[in-house]
Amino acid sequence: MARIVMKFGGTSVAGTERIRRVANIVRAQAAGGNEVAVVVSAMAGETDRLVNFCREANPLYDPAEYDVVVSSGEQVTAGLLALTLQAMGCKARSWLGWQLPVKTFSAHANARVGEIHAERLGDSMASGEIAVIPGFQGVSDLERITTMGRGGSDTSAVAIAAAVGADRCDIYTDVDGVYTTDPRIVARARKIKYVSYEEMLELASVGAKVLQTRSVSLAMKHNVPVQVLSSFVDEGSPPADTLPGTMIVSEAEMQKILEDTNMERQSVTGIAHDKNEARVVLTRVPDKPGAVADIFTPLGEAGINVDMIIQNVGRDKGETDVTFTVPQAELARAQALLEDKQEALGFNRIITDVRVAKISVVGMGMKSHTGVAATMFKSLADRGINVQAISTSEIKVSVLIDEDETELAVRVLHTAYGLDSPDDVVSGDDGPDDIGKSSA
Repeated sequence: MARIVMKFGGTSVAGTERIRRVANIVRAQAAGGNEVAVVVSAMAGETDRLVNFCREANPLYDPAEYDVVVSSGEQVTAGLLALTLQAMGCKARSWLGWQLPVKTFSAHANARVGEIHAERLGDSMASGEIAVIPGFQGVSDLERITTMGRGGSDTSAVAIAAAVGADRCDIYTDVDGVYTTDPRIVARARKIKYVSYEEMLELASVGAKVLQTRSVSLAMKHNVPVQVLSSFVDEGSPPADTLPGTMIVSEAEMQKILEDTNMERQSVTGIAHDKNEARVVLTRVPDKPGAVADIFTPLGEAGINVDMIIQNVGRDKGETDVTFTVPQAELARAQALLEDKQEALGFNRIITDVRVAKISVVGMGMKSHTGVAATMFKSLADRGINVQAISTSEIKVSVLIDEDETELAVRVLHTAYGLDSPDDVVSGDDGPDDIGKSSA
């Protein structure tokens, strides 16, 4: 017997027929003697519909009331799944965020989990009752409903798994695992059997949308094993959790797996791409101490994430150009903020470009393999792909390139690092899907 938290994304619960399919998957877990809690997203497209209602009602909407509206999508799904399970003869009930409660920091529309009081929930699960919980929502210290941002149901599921001491958290999506890259671009992309928290965190942050970044960070903090599975299994097929998905584990567990299988880790685990970047160039910035800090401090205070940064060699004595990237969704806000401070910052003009893409190679093997960055730069150069900016971490190298060259770059790098080789390795397994698809 195990204690399991199961999470189903929006495409998995998009309508009563799919909810019935989900109920069958949940019932099978409970029938096996497991204690089960289920976290659900809103039906596919429902959150967008609710967001549009808010904008139509008041373009300058109050974030607290916005959260009241958009959190209702998950509530509907939770109630429908509980009703469906009851119709199948299961003992089930729904628990809303405020009933547990899931306490959050009161930043509406982007709340973070503070603590979860899960004693009653744990007792309910231990009694054999299936708990159905709407993801994405919590309650602030002011007793107002909060939401956790897009993909927040992943974070809800991992947080609840940690709170109830679950043996694992199963994330059911429209894909059956994490892949070495997007197979719509590379047909021979392979499903990864095991990936470390650190690698998944980097992949999620640079464009792989299977899991919300915060959910991976939370799993790593509380050492919650997370498994990515597909909810789209045919009737009569083996249960989804008996099929090979992707297990996200600690680095210590990964090392043990490598030792037990007597295999060496590849230098690169996966390649991700992100077309939602925008490049910003500030020309003729004063080349003096503190000038760059004066640029990025107000951006940070405004909550605008800056990724790649390049300070060019000054074209004239005492002046330089500064290049950096921001998410496309934040470009207008960043540009307006900098233009408002142009006189104080002393730059000449702002040049922006949204036709760029970020390509990233990620792998813990970079720590023990040399030449990873050199392979990336040479492979791209051999195909005439120009690198506009670079950023690195201990297990990641990212470059900014022209958007039109995205697919070519991904194919070239996937081959260069041997990821489309048919040889079976611990970090991969042949299969067709996408580290870039959303789990809704």
